[in-house]
Amino acid sequence: MERSERVDDPPGVATLVPPPPGGVRRDRRGGAVVLWAMTATCLGWGGLRMTGWEPVFRWSQAVSFTPYLAVAALVPLAWAALTRRWRAALTAFVAVAMFAVIMLPRMLPGAQPPARGPALRVMTLNMWNGNVPISALMEQVRRYRPDVLTLQEVTGPVPERLAAEGMAGLLPYAYTLPEEDANGVAIYARHPMSEGRRLPGTGPGQAAAMVTMPDGRRVEIVSVHACAPSSGWRTACWEPSVRRLPGAGGPLRVLAGDFNATLDHAVLRGLIATGYRDAADATGHGLTMTWPYHEQPFFFPKIAIDHVLADERIAVRDFRAVTLPGDDHRLTVTDLTLP
Repeated sequence: MERSERVDDPPGVATLVPPPPGGVRRDRRGGAVVLWAMTATCLGWGGLRMTGWEPVFRWSQAVSFTPYLAVAALVPLAWAALTRRWRAALTAFVAVAMFAVIMLPRMLPGAQPPARGPALRVMTLNMWNGNVPISALMEQVRRYRPDVLTLQEVTGPVPERLAAEGMAGLLPYAYTLPEEDANGVAIYARHPMSEGRRLPGTGPGQAAAMVTMPDGRRVEIVSVHACAPSSGWRTACWEPSVRRLPGAGGPLRVLAGDFNATLDHAVLRGLIATGYRDAADATGHGLTMTWPYHEQPFFFPKIAIDHVLADERIAVRDFRAVTLPGDDHRLTVTDLTLP
């Protein structure tokens, strides 16, 4: 009787054992769960943003990052398409389509009204509780030569320091309300300015003044600093501080400053709907971010909370943002043409 012999694998040679079918199915199920979770998040985010409903306080903060979710929504769409999960792909496509409706208008310049009046250049800056180097601000004032400059977070020494740096020779008319704790506000102008007033309400200062152009046209300039949607009393202060801003209609008006709100906030869109246009949006620069920039790496997500809203009768020619040393907000420069 022959004896069968067992032949062992040669030393150093591994025998490949295929994984059990159940493990493959679990991996696929896990991938499907992750894919559907990403798709549902993007779909829910886009849907909630399009309805304008801001159900809880934290959403008022999170919705500011909608531009980043618009990019992220492409990931589940590509994943679903590559793995031939067509129901997930269709759902992800709906989310991408919603974000496209929200975002694309900000990237495309809009039609301008037939304005042929005087040019008006508006510069605005949140001075971060007066910490911006005055020399850096004055350098930009000399470079861009604005007709109007609105400032927020103007502390007590700021007007004197600006005067010492020669502000009166560039923008001789001023309405200033300096205060501590980021509440101060100011408006400087090249042309005569009158009827300065502080807007009512609690929270940071907001002020308005009437500027008379050389041809006699008058335009009201508002230096805006809405409450931040952060915590405590500011939660209740944030939305009313935007809602109390004067709506469009009547005299020509330009609102410029730190709105602490993005175009993804319903309260700001409601203000614009009264008859304003956002300058960045109107020129195709609606994704120009303005905060936070101080000592933040380039990959840290930024949002656009500094705006210039111009009466829809005013043509918006250009919008740009400039990063200054020592400031967490960017300075913005807007070119307008009055009707």
